[in-house]
Amino acid sequence: MNELYFTLQGEGDRTGRHAVFCRFAWCNLWSGLEKDRPTALCTICDTMFVGMKGPGGGVFNCPERLADAILAMWPSGQQDPYVVFTGGEPLLQLNEELVAACHERQLEVAIETNGTLPVPAGVDWICVSPKVTSMWVQKSGHELKLLYPFTIPPTGLTDLDFEHFFIQPVDGADIKRNTELAVAFCADNPIWRVSLQTHKLMGMP
Repeated sequence: MNELYFTLQGEGDRTGRHAVFCRFAWCNLWSGLEKDRPTALCTICDTMFVGMKGPGGGVFNCPERLADAILAMWPSGQQDPYVVFTGGEPLLQLNEELVAACHERQLEVAIETNGTLPVPAGVDWICVSPKVTSMWVQKSGHELKLLYPFTIPPTGLTDLDFEHFFIQPVDGADIKRNTELAVAFCADNPIWRVSLQTHKLMGMP
């Protein structure tokens, strides 16, 4: 695992919710190394997920130990503990055993995935942000989040089994233009909503 920390959810329908983020190392679309970015299947990732030396990171040799570590990050006395598994690609490591261990500790479980692997049973909140059409298999969940500029065309996607549909502008040198065009798209297609990376705007992890 790359890092483990308590913060506020920064994107999508649950923006502002208290959450423990569990960021797994590894992704099946990019090594995470800049030298490999030009030839990666996904070249727009803005997350550092290489290695296991981030805050709270390390190796956990059983689901129970990791679930205990996640719960220990939750503020004492605060209700409704909530964990978001992310990456990299968390489904390279998240399985039914870890989901069950979290549930045994009363943790609500969410995932942010690129959709190239099926989500295990029991996950409470599923956000899919697909990057490669040919590898996209998880086509149901709670949130579908496309990045703008589009790597996957949005045409017909609102027929899929999702509750919320988001367009999120890609960060970087073109963030102002990407945001303006994402807003314009959502204005013309009101089933889609804009998702901003509010944690970056507030200087949060």
